[in-house]
Amino acid sequence: MKKQQYQIIRKPIITEKSTRLLDTENKYAFRVDPRANKMEIKEAVEGLFNVKVVDVTTMNVRGKPKQRRFREGGKRANWKKAIVRLREGDSIELF
Repeated sequence: MKKQQYQIIRKPIITEKSTRLLDTENKYAFRVDPRANKMEIKEAVEGLFNVKVVDVTTMNVRGKPKQRRFREGGKRANWKKAIVRLREGDSIELF
């Protein structure tokens, strides 16, 4: 069964670093489904935002260890990040 586009792209990542990438290199960062591959991410971004994707870079981000006050420590979930470069002149309205 093919995954839906909104199931692959979870949410945009809006940080200082991702904003700098947007301004200088026309790249957008998204939190994506950990099972999604680059082709699925490319098709999902093109379908949802009506833009042309030139390149997709993915990375698996490890969850940080966390410690609660009086309980034993735990860990945040692992997740996947995708950085998508768009064609010159294309843009996505995130704000």
